[in-house]
Amino acid sequence: MTQSIPANIFDACFSFTLGVEGGYSNNPGDPGNWTGGAQGVGELAGTKFGISAAQYPEVDVKNLTVDGAKAIYLRDYFVPLYAGSLAWPLPLVAFDAAVNEGVGNSIKFLQRAAGAEPDGIMGVATMAALRSGDAVALAREALARRLIYLASRPGWTEFSLGWTRRVIKLVTELGA
Repeated sequence: MTQSIPANIFDACFSFTLGVEGGYSNNPGDPGNWTGGAQGVGELAGTKFGISAAQYPEVDVKNLTVDGAKAIYLRDYFVPLYAGSLAWPLPLVAFDAAVNEGVGNSIKFLQRAAGAEPDGIMGVATMAALRSGDAVALAREALARRLIYLASRPGWTEFSLGWTRRVIKLVTELGA
């Protein structure tokens, strides 16, 4: 199967993740919606476009624009992953995982998929391991690793359906 590589990889990643993250939410059961990063800690400021009050307590999340979210996504997620240097569809899988589970965890999913040391650092050895494998097969394996991780999280009971749907949508994007 031949993968169609988007003309602008960042825009493709951003578009997918924006579509699954959606608009403003201030669910008090979601620790990410609290400026203190834990349920009931700090202010219930919410999440919008995947930008959470827990990660960005200084951002006015409720009034965040798409362009504001895009700038944060590029600076804090896409660039640290070196996603523009990865073969498609790895940037999509890595970027979405970074937004939902953190950059370090996203890199560990890729590292485990490629058989590299899972240290959460996108270094030379990780890049070489990713370049030596089939990008679609590595993306599928990284998604499987991500799902195992998600099932181990304390929020699994409440958020499992949404998290699973998100991973399935990514699998669909891979054409798998």
